[in-house]
Amino acid sequence: MPKIDLEKYSMKSEEHEPSELSQFKENRDDLSEIGYEIDEKERSGSYFQLDHSVLSSTSGQEGIEISTTTDALKKYDWLRDYWWNAVSPDKDEYTKQVDLRQTQGYFIHLLPGVKAEFPVQSCLLISQENIAQNVHNIIIAEEGSEVHIITGCSASHGVNSALHLGVSEIYVKKNAKLTFTMIHLWGPEIVVRPRTGIFIEENGTFTSNYVCMNPVKDLQMSPTAYCDKNARATFQTIIYASKDSKMDLGSNVFLKGDGSRAEIISRVIARDNSEVISRGDIIGKGRDVRGHLECRGLMLSNHAKIHAIPELEAETAEADLSHEAAVGRISEEEIEYLTSRGLDEEEAASVIVRGFLNVDIEGLPKELDGEIKKKIEMSAAVM
Repeated sequence: MPKIDLEKYSMKSEEHEPSELSQFKENRDDLSEIGYEIDEKERSGSYFQLDHSVLSSTSGQEGIEISTTTDALKKYDWLRDYWWNAVSPDKDEYTKQVDLRQTQGYFIHLLPGVKAEFPVQSCLLISQENIAQNVHNIIIAEEGSEVHIITGCSASHGVNSALHLGVSEIYVKKNAKLTFTMIHLWGPEIVVRPRTGIFIEENGTFTSNYVCMNPVKDLQMSPTAYCDKNARATFQTIIYASKDSKMDLGSNVFLKGDGSRAEIISRVIARDNSEVISRGDIIGKGRDVRGHLECRGLMLSNHAKIHAIPELEAETAEADLSHEAAVGRISEEEIEYLTSRGLDEEEAASVIVRGFLNVDIEGLPKELDGEIKKKIEMSAAVM
């Protein structure tokens, strides 16, 4: 991926007032595409950040705390033990930039034993041209807690150039369960650099769902999970790359604890002049650890590129790791079969694309599941 000129993007942003959140009620369809429910009827908490301004940080259930990370650091001395612990500030130039020039970010904290009745939602939205949004997020699911967090990151219509740097540190304590669904809806000139680290304690479960169906100029992310004894980590990724998008995506899991498990599943479609690198790395360190990596890519253009890089590393004789990777085009046999059933070639190809992208994401709210299926339908229709 090319080097990004960080100085090109401004750290100055217009101030937004909480009252401005009401204007988004008129654009609820745009927000629903990234999973944000403006009425909060079936949400256990919400965080909404517009550029550098936090318009909302509210909890709708006892035992769930939501605020900015800057406010949380002032309130809790113990939070310093988590700050830059799952991700190093010296990891790369982007984490250094967030460390030096942070522009808010959310703090989501579930107390021990708390089970969120509905998902917790967050929205990180860019509305101004050529600005940098540098957020640092902390999520802590204490022992025995359960929550589904839906975070949507997007840029307003008409924003042609911007930079989003997002550091997220996630802590899943003993016997806790955390599902983290991230929906990206950017634009063809937006540069995006998420940096995520996850610690999963004994018997903890972490599930990551990532969906990006729209063009983006340059996106690079590689979340890393560390599993303790009997911990579980699952990463599911759905990518539809189009136009001149450049994407370098992957997931890394360290199976440190005995009996830990990991699964990485990715579906990538590339068309037009897009380029996608799809990575996956499972490192087996403990005894009786199991991991599986599945990467599948579908080419819809002779000018697009998909580079699949699955990696397995066993550091103990008791590790059981496997992978399967395949990149190709729609087969003539599949087209012929469907056309023999009455479809024309274009309809047949659309059916195949929809089936390829149809990865079950458990626990999604009905409206978000509908939005993802709608985007899959639209993506298949523009073939």
